[in-house]
Amino acid sequence: MTVCLLLLSVLAVTAAVPVPRTLTRAAWPEREPVVALWVWQCLVATVLLCCLTALALGAAAVFGTVRAQLFAPAPPAVTAAYDLSTAPPWAAVLTVLLACGAAWTTTMLARELVEARRRRALARAHLRERAPDLPAGLPAARGPLLVLEDEYPDAWWMPGSPPQLIVTTGALHRLTGHQLDAVLTHERGHARARHDWLLHLSSALATGFPRIPLFAHFCDQTHRLVELAADDTASRRCGHLTTALALIELNQHRGVLSCASSRRLLGERVDRLLEPPARLGRRHRALTTTAAALVPLLPLLITFAPGLTALS
Repeated sequence: MTVCLLLLSVLAVTAAVPVPRTLTRAAWPEREPVVALWVWQCLVATVLLCCLTALALGAAAVFGTVRAQLFAPAPPAVTAAYDLSTAPPWAAVLTVLLACGAAWTTTMLARELVEARRRRALARAHLRERAPDLPAGLPAARGPLLVLEDEYPDAWWMPGSPPQLIVTTGALHRLTGHQLDAVLTHERGHARARHDWLLHLSSALATGFPRIPLFAHFCDQTHRLVELAADDTASRRCGHLTTALALIELNQHRGVLSCASSRRLLGERVDRLLEPPARLGRRHRALTTTAAALVPLLPLLITFAPGLTALS
């Protein structure tokens, strides 16, 4: 059991500190944002599984009631292989810390979801007061649209039941038909991939554990990569140039081409669309995705290794 806890701790620290810093310096996530998002999610899943399995083993070693419930269906040889009766003194401290971490994580996730629902309800009430009826002649095939009277061009997707796309009259006046299609496709890309859930998860973890590099980088990179992924969805349908022009027209009043740090991502997105990066090879993409999917299995293999050895 001591060996399992040590291996889980080493794996969690490795996935939480050096790997995220290396990944943020890599160039390929900009070429394949969807694969990069998958890799980040697998890293987070690995750390959370390491903590959860270590908590289960530590609780089983420290508390006899938990041990009896956890290993009730297991043969005696499996229970003996874990050697839970000789738990080191630090196992109790580690178990308490992991339990506090699990409770804090659950609290932060619940808080993020409650706050997101509250903000969404306020935004919907505000929009109902300001939005006029849908103007005649706007194609209904573009989905559930809500037109908002505003001189500034803007468009965004509001998750919920039902989800809704908000477009300002400024955007309808400034964008061409193809550019408007690119904007709508971009926002639908966010909706289909459920990027809102990913953003809530990353924000909750970064807020709850700001000093852990993985969660801080996960939040920053998620907010960046979801936009790049949605840009790719729009450019595949409407073209890179049309999508770039729509992005410029939609954000020109915000300083899309300025060097301000708050708007730097907009400029990077435009440059990326005007000069599309070379894609990863199909084989390389498949290998990266497969390797990332296998990483979260390591905590489970480490945890179940003594039991599998005893059964064999």
